[in-house]
Amino acid sequence: MQQGYILHNDQFIEVDQTILTAKNRGFRYGDGLFESMRMSGGKLKFAELHADRLQAGMNALKMEGGILFDDYFLKQKTAELCKKNKLKENVRFRLSVYRDGDGLYTPDSNKSGYVLEAGAMESNGYELNKKGLIINVYDEITKPVNKLSNYKTSNSLLYVMAGLYKKQHRLDEALILNQHGFLCESISSNVFVVYDKQIYTPALSEGCIAGVMRNVVMQAAKSNAIPIVEAQINPEVLNEAEEVFITNATTGIRWVMGYGRKRYFNEVTKSLSSLLNAL
Repeated sequence: MQQGYILHNDQFIEVDQTILTAKNRGFRYGDGLFESMRMSGGKLKFAELHADRLQAGMNALKMEGGILFDDYFLKQKTAELCKKNKLKENVRFRLSVYRDGDGLYTPDSNKSGYVLEAGAMESNGYELNKKGLIINVYDEITKPVNKLSNYKTSNSLLYVMAGLYKKQHRLDEALILNQHGFLCESISSNVFVVYDKQIYTPALSEGCIAGVMRNVVMQAAKSNAIPIVEAQINPEVLNEAEEVFITNATTGIRWVMGYGRKRYFNEVTKSLSSLLNAL
């Protein structure tokens, strides 16, 4: 089997080699953030949007070096890692950025380090799932709304607990509520609800991740005169909605088939999926 590599602070490291110490702040305090990205047809998708969010998140965390993580950096480093691992067209990436330095809760410095991982994907393009997802609402822990809520920080215990709930109840996905009891997002995606022939998605002020694919889908809808609204969404609307779908940067759009006894259609979702692949 071919040896796989990651990229750690511009150096290729074998995937099974230890690179972080017990003092690493990402490990100790979740002091960092990450980006999940996709290469399709040999091209990194939406690199500019990923770079914008990553840099904004680093600024919010008061981490130095954000200016270096631009779209050119993302394209260059993902291409280098693909070449090293002999990956060609369809690849999933995770870029983890952590505050590098000593200190307890208060860091001694704000310099940053990074780890870039890559793995092959089978699908070419954003294929809409053939079988709809079965979902439910996870309400044991809610997501706080604050200045860090829109970024993919390394503090992911909420999503871990929701994932355990999903597994326990044999679901395909679980929806997460914000601290006020309104819809926020799912474990790994942004959520959209089609109700009364209009698309709704939680506003960023509701604490959801500022998803790259969320941005792309909203712009595609607006460019094609499809009504879409950012709003505060009561989870009760799931019982009345015509469609529900979720989005993220690696899988694109996935449609939901069922919530409890409720069953959904996917006509609007299909249209948006076609628009996405046309991009």
